[in-house]
Amino acid sequence: MSLVIPENQLPASLNPQEAVEAAYAAEMAEVAGHLIRGLPSLIECDKELAPYLFVNLRARLRDHNLRCIYLDGRPREADAQGGPVPVGLIGTMISQLREAVRGAVERRVVVLPHLDLLTTSQGGLTGEAREVIPLLYENPELVWLGFKDPSFPLPKVIENLFPHRLSILGTSRNRLRHLITQKEARKFGRQFNPWQLYKYVSGVNAVRLRRLLSTMEGEDYPADPKQAYRQLRQATLTGTLEIPDIDLERDIGGYTKVKKRLREEILDVLQTRDRATEAEEITRLEELIPRGMIFWGPPGTGKTYFAKAIATAIGAAVTIVSGPELKSKWVGESEENLRQIFHKARQSAPSIIVFDELDSFATARGTYTGSGVEHSMVNQLLTEMDGFHKDELVFVVGTTNFVEALDPALLRPGRFEFHLHIPYPEPDDRRAILKIYDKKMKLQMTDDALEYAVKRTNDYVVGQAGGTRYSGDHLNALARSIARLRLRDKTTGPTPPELVERALTEWVDRPTMTKKEEWVLATHEAGHAVAALFCDHSPAIERITIASEMKWAFGYVKYADPAHKYILTVNYYLDMMVVALGAREAERLLLDDISLGATADLESATAIARELVEVHGMAGGKNGVVQFTDTNRRDGSTGRRPHLAQETLKSLDERVAELVEAQRVRAETILRDNKALVETLRDMLLEKKTIDSKTIAQLGPGAKNEAKKPLKMFPEGGTAPA
Repeated sequence: MSLVIPENQLPASLNPQEAVEAAYAAEMAEVAGHLIRGLPSLIECDKELAPYLFVNLRARLRDHNLRCIYLDGRPREADAQGGPVPVGLIGTMISQLREAVRGAVERRVVVLPHLDLLTTSQGGLTGEAREVIPLLYENPELVWLGFKDPSFPLPKVIENLFPHRLSILGTSRNRLRHLITQKEARKFGRQFNPWQLYKYVSGVNAVRLRRLLSTMEGEDYPADPKQAYRQLRQATLTGTLEIPDIDLERDIGGYTKVKKRLREEILDVLQTRDRATEAEEITRLEELIPRGMIFWGPPGTGKTYFAKAIATAIGAAVTIVSGPELKSKWVGESEENLRQIFHKARQSAPSIIVFDELDSFATARGTYTGSGVEHSMVNQLLTEMDGFHKDELVFVVGTTNFVEALDPALLRPGRFEFHLHIPYPEPDDRRAILKIYDKKMKLQMTDDALEYAVKRTNDYVVGQAGGTRYSGDHLNALARSIARLRLRDKTTGPTPPELVERALTEWVDRPTMTKKEEWVLATHEAGHAVAALFCDHSPAIERITIASEMKWAFGYVKYADPAHKYILTVNYYLDMMVVALGAREAERLLLDDISLGATADLESATAIARELVEVHGMAGGKNGVVQFTDTNRRDGSTGRRPHLAQETLKSLDERVAELVEAQRVRAETILRDNKALVETLRDMLLEKKTIDSKTIAQLGPGAKNEAKKPLKMFPEGGTAPA
């Protein structure tokens, strides 16, 4: 079936009533049939549409000699002549309802166009509603026709009055060709494709659509109809929805894998759908598009930003919903808030609803400790998502830091089936992000400054506790800090690495140490560094400092990511024990004393040795190759297997001590043989406070540091797997 409609097959003119008949003829015939058979019906639709639907139904019922009474609360002449007129719309409507119920002697249809006025926004009963309800059930000869605005819920006692219910939201894609005139079609070019238009008006009812189309501006038969679509797009926005302008490539740096997946699994499918020329092909492609997506990862990594980029790519409106803000102390209001959000999004399709912090209310059911409103909110969310039509372009994106806490019912196919992990940025990602901010804020960062910033942000955030790594938000904050420094210093030239370091650490509180304390600290860190330089399986050194900006350490040695991130060997762990003990041995060698700061290093080395012995089969001697620690407990914990003999426990502890002592001897030998290098590093730290990898490379053994890689993964005669 061709999607392009010749102009002469479109209507020459349309009034609202004709549009209603063209759009909803099948639905109106269904409702009229139920009313003729005496079955009360409830129509959920926009307020502006209800009068036109009533007129359509009245004409159908008139053919069957069925009279309608329209109770809209407007005073009639008969009311004025019969006595005092009730005050207000509600009072008049109740008076008319009472008269219709108690004065009726024949079968008739009573139309209630303002059912929502009988309830509160929470779905409870108003005082007037308590008076109306008995009247609704009093006369069995009456057939009720009610109109309900989607923005308001109805109490069950009123909703149950209507066994037949119909929801009319927007228009059907197959009927759109009957709702646009020849003159209006010219605004969209010579090849009018109603299926292309539909994605912008799927949630707009026929009456409103006619109003929008009849007021469109622009030339006939434009070469590019984007202006016409743009007018419609702006006119259909409702509530807090906005159209973002964030380009996936231009405005988001790095994250190549994330972008590729978004393009291939969502954007490319949508673009193929838009280019399709056959209805069957469009229907097939729509089956492939996931409507629910979970973007999960650490805070500040751009989950909401990616959602806005998708919206920009497909011309969709976006509404950002904060999970905690949805909750209400009033019964039913939280669910109503959800219902309203989905209704407005469907009216403004194509649209994307972004639930920020989805886990705040959509955690697994049965785990709630509060009032239980979350259970109802999850149920309402599932109901709304299950109610999507395939031809509606409404997407739901949930962002969360704790995907494992979400209700499993949300994660099954058909709901939030598309899961996208957005992690902390890798070095290439950070470089691309910083380049964007460098250009946007005119920072003029030199190549060295950019590389310094990339390496410097490969660790925990400066000045923050809790082990937070650098995210896109942190990089934005760094760029703004550099910009403020340039403004304060009146810098007009390039930004050097020193300015990056100032932006990171200028306002970090550091302890004021004495010269003697600095001497001990510099010796300690030099010991770690020299031990690492002479251990083939330890990672390369990126940075050494005794002016730490971290709250958990006065100084530290920062290592590069290990060459092998996922397959670690026994030799790697043994070398890391040597590095840990190197600081303690340097203090013994140069200070003839040991600071208590070396205690944590000793603890680390001992823990590694115990893991090698009790978990990885290095117990040795009579114990053989056995695992003595249970790593598969039901509660997720680990610990020694119960009922081990005292002799076995003693031999395990002796083996741990042997391993620690052997690596301590290695560390002692390395430092004694390279005492001059330890002293040189110590003195440089006392002078410069911080040494980077380039400075280390100039010391001789640093060349080994730059190209360090595990050369012997299997030193005891073993061979690497092919």
